[in-house]
Amino acid sequence: MNLLPRFLPAALAALLSLTACGGGGGDGGGISGTGRTQGTLKLALTDAPACGYDHVHVTIERVRVHQSSSAADGDTGWSEIALNPARRVDLLALSNGVLEELGQTALPAGRYTQMRLLLAANGNAAPFANSVTPTGGSETALTTPSAQQSGLKTDIAIDVAADQVADFVIDFDACKSVVRRGNSGQYNLKPVITVVPRLSDAGQRVIGWVSPAVAAAGAQVSVQRAGLPVKATAPDATTGRFVLYPVPTGSYDLVVAANGRVTAVMTGVPVVSTAFTFVNSETLPIVPPALALPLRNVAGTVSPATATVRALQTLTGGPTVEVAWAPVDALSGAFGIVLPQEAPVRLAYVANPVSLPWAPVHAAAGRYTVEAASAGVLKTQAIDTTAAVPALAFTIP
Repeated sequence: MNLLPRFLPAALAALLSLTACGGGGGDGGGISGTGRTQGTLKLALTDAPACGYDHVHVTIERVRVHQSSSAADGDTGWSEIALNPARRVDLLALSNGVLEELGQTALPAGRYTQMRLLLAANGNAAPFANSVTPTGGSETALTTPSAQQSGLKTDIAIDVAADQVADFVIDFDACKSVVRRGNSGQYNLKPVITVVPRLSDAGQRVIGWVSPAVAAAGAQVSVQRAGLPVKATAPDATTGRFVLYPVPTGSYDLVVAANGRVTAVMTGVPVVSTAFTFVNSETLPIVPPALALPLRNVAGTVSPATATVRALQTLTGGPTVEVAWAPVDALSGAFGIVLPQEAPVRLAYVANPVSLPWAPVHAAAGRYTVEAASAGVLKTQAIDTTAAVPALAFTIP
């Protein structure tokens, strides 16, 4: 399941110093010269858990947004937040509910559909502007060829209303964004970024506890909708406490996966903007049953090597959840993943529970769908891990 424990450092204390610029003449740091009403865009940065890394650093120089998803780097109409000086951030310090506030800036009101993060160029020696430190290894520069030119691009849907603050969090998934390049010892940065609205500090949080033993087994906790993780984190390695924030309001499935444990799924977890959602208490931790059978290795190749690979499991009566994802080698397209043979367990969310009666879903034992995706095209293969799984091969046109 490629899940390794890590300690989550405290958030960086200092706010990023921001200036803003855009089309037309300056007006003391806001967006001007447009003749249009203005709103305010406020941004923060967070991270999902990373796998097998002690540090993932990026150095952000600018954040640019545009109202056209197809706008090119040299087109007019960009609104820009410049970080002065550029800020080097360890993404792995920003998990389990920790945010790095990026500040705010004025810009023309409207809907923004494209965001680009422009990163600083790496120097010739450590500490590098953008780098990864594998667990047990040394700091290695990340290859980010597009980041210094046009920026790391992501599609967004941010509405900035006149005379109001649009508050959003950039969720940078360091685990899925760092890609190994064969046996070269080098890594590419292939960003996996989502932008989540932050409606209120009074809610949008899912809080709970796994046992310290489960936390030490590299647990990962996520809230998912229709098999798609919306927010994930690693619990605190000492207390087992986890905080998923921010999470858009709605109903979710909470998924807990850890080495040596069956997958645990809590259905119907509500998220609101006016209160925190506690799924359990410290005295009643989530403890998925220990595995009696060894994990099953599943390996294969995917073309193109830029594709993503993950394993889904459908529980009888629902839901379907992502159990694990597989890192894909940037050169060969090879991937590997380990999956339980045994049945997952499930229960429905209840407020203030006095017990956690996990029930095994025997019909789902060992049964998964491995999904490869590239440019919106999906290829799937059903597998059964109760027996050896032949090598898989996916070719996506």
